[in-house]
Amino acid sequence: MRNDTTTTRFQRSALLQQLTNQKSWDLIVIGGGATGLGVALDGISRGYSTLLLEQVDYAKGTSSRSTKLVHGGVRYLAQGDVALVREALYERGLLLKNAPHLVKNQDFIIPNYEWWGGPFYTIGLTMYDLLAGKLSLGASKHLSKTETLRRLGNIKADGLKGGVLYHDGQFDDARLAVNLAQTAVERGGTLLNHFEVRGLLKDTQGKISGVMAADQETGTTYELTAKAVVNATGIFVDDILQMDKPGTKKLVRPSQGVHIVLDKSFLPGDDAIMIPKTDDGRVLFAVPWHNRVVLGTTDTPLNEHSQEPQALEEEIDFILRTAARYLTRAPKRSDALSIFAGLRPLAAPQAGSEKTKEISRSHKILVSEAGLITITGGKWTTYRRMGQDTVDKAIALGKLPAAKSTTAQMPIHGAQPTPDHSNHLYVYGTDQPALQQLIVQQPELGQKLDASLEFLKAEVVWAARYEMARTVEDVLARRVRVLFLDAPAAIRMAPEVAALLAQELGHDQRWEQQQVAAFTAVAQHYLLESQPAPVKAAAA
Repeated sequence: MRNDTTTTRFQRSALLQQLTNQKSWDLIVIGGGATGLGVALDGISRGYSTLLLEQVDYAKGTSSRSTKLVHGGVRYLAQGDVALVREALYERGLLLKNAPHLVKNQDFIIPNYEWWGGPFYTIGLTMYDLLAGKLSLGASKHLSKTETLRRLGNIKADGLKGGVLYHDGQFDDARLAVNLAQTAVERGGTLLNHFEVRGLLKDTQGKISGVMAADQETGTTYELTAKAVVNATGIFVDDILQMDKPGTKKLVRPSQGVHIVLDKSFLPGDDAIMIPKTDDGRVLFAVPWHNRVVLGTTDTPLNEHSQEPQALEEEIDFILRTAARYLTRAPKRSDALSIFAGLRPLAAPQAGSEKTKEISRSHKILVSEAGLITITGGKWTTYRRMGQDTVDKAIALGKLPAAKSTTAQMPIHGAQPTPDHSNHLYVYGTDQPALQQLIVQQPELGQKLDASLEFLKAEVVWAARYEMARTVEDVLARRVRVLFLDAPAAIRMAPEVAALLAQELGHDQRWEQQQVAAFTAVAQHYLLESQPAPVKAAAA
């Protein structure tokens, strides 16, 4: 089992104590999604005292709701954005090296129903492979009709000409976020979830000098000063910009992406499917993930953002309708184990009606008159480069002393190759033996949380002790991914998880009841058959 020092490091009391011990910081990062974690870890890698504050939980928003791909972006190549694709493919290679327990080489097949499909996509994907250089995951190749049908057991044979195989990365987004937070803490950073920034501090010259923030659990407020403050809040960047300068024009406009999770039988092999052209011009993926299948995504402009975005009926219909064109056994609404929606922070159109699927996913760094650094755009694959570029900007502004980033070669917490994915505990990487030792010491923790699923009671205790989980949702949505894999099962598990957490964190029965009620309310958004009234979509 782990030693007391390791256990204490991740305890909230120890992290809060650092707020008292540290009078001022080199770097304060607002936001604990992929971008904020990337910025914080980069700052820590250069030796800066770094504080990250997240209002809910790591990867609560968009960063836990991706298509689960670490990729260069085949469609960005089709749009001619070669620089973005090259950068993303390089970062894909680094992630595979630095987090091999969570990122793997995934085979994708494009089924071709046109005579020109095979040569066309083979040529395009060969260029994709070349851009990856020495970090390529393998060569693309054409497949015969027979081979395509063999590998994709549920694909329609009528009219099929063949397929094109290519390689990309596949991962667990929220687990990576948690591991990044652990890495940052282990390397001396201070990270606090459920800690909301409510205002910005300014010096006598009107320059940003820190933040005012509140512990969401106790209500205690803090004034925290820093040389540099970074706004890395994704779809919420405009909320922080308003704190800096009320009336500032909106920087981002949310675009919603929806995914439906199905039983593995809808994609029985190990290969993923990529449909390169759909009714709305996007690609559609069917990707194996934790012995289920993730089907998506959409790109729907919205007029407003929220912590729990909801799928629109038109998005659900689009995904199911498109899947039905290609799958022999087409999924129905009743087949959905879970449905989730995420909001991408795209650049707000300045003029005209720019279609969101054509807006570049390149990241942008802006600096306000008061010196607030804001990073927006980008995607999970390039999180590390986004962090590096943001800290480089702070150095260029003279806010931080020059120092070199070392994140490109930095192993992420848990890093170890995991060729065997048959045991779901593989996602814990190097932590897996200690987790299993916990079960040896307390055999009752080896029991399942629900008879129909693989997840164990020990994982709840582990999440509280070592992964900074504070609520039932933290556990079931982002430490143990049940809410995204099987929402009804997650609801069934909630009372047991609440009881285990209450015992571990020192809460009473009333807290348990409140947690179960709060989680059940959130989980309703992941049930396809009982969708609340959807948010109205904006005109594209």
